[in-house]
Amino acid sequence: RRLEENNVSTYENLMKAAANFSYNYTFLEGAESGAAERLEGYLFPDTYQFFAFMEPSSAIGKLLDNYSTRVTEEMEQQAADRGMSMREVLIVASMIEKEAGNAEEAPTVASVIYNRLAGNMPLQIDATTDYAMQLAGRGNEKTDYNIDSPYNTYVVTGLPAGPICNPGLSSIKAALAPADTQYYYYALDVGAGTHRFFND
Repeated sequence: RRLEENNVSTYENLMKAAANFSYNYTFLEGAESGAAERLEGYLFPDTYQFFAFMEPSSAIGKLLDNYSTRVTEEMEQQAADRGMSMREVLIVASMIEKEAGNAEEAPTVASVIYNRLAGNMPLQIDATTDYAMQLAGRGNEKTDYNIDSPYNTYVVTGLPAGPICNPGLSSIKAALAPADTQYYYYALDVGAGTHRFFND
């Protein structure tokens, strides 16, 4: 929407490019065309410069190029050492991005996610349910914790079907190197804007 407001490209054409343009990146292998969310997680958040009236595929390509340089071989090896694909790391990082109050608590939020996964507990992360509702065109409704979606972690055990946003570097690093805790829960301290963590 912001690119449309600044005459880079129309929102409609950007979404079409995101859904259907053939991008030549190994990290997108297996991402089937037809839906714009196939690029979710890979549009690296940063400061960019665009030209007016760019080809929409080129505008999106700038974000994908940045991801390809920011996510290093060392990070990919860290993921492999954890027994995870980089896509799985991005899924975890996207939840951290939405849930953590700041970069400092991101590794602790990551530990809660991994602890719940290890305990075969549903993640029950509101942000994933919100994303499911947005995909269903129900983003303005009251949260439906029973929505039938592979992104609804109140219903689905394990990771959601894909990233729910485009995580920044601190969230990716937290997903690769979580804190070592016994926490299974967290709750927002509204006054502080950060979370408190609990064992039970």
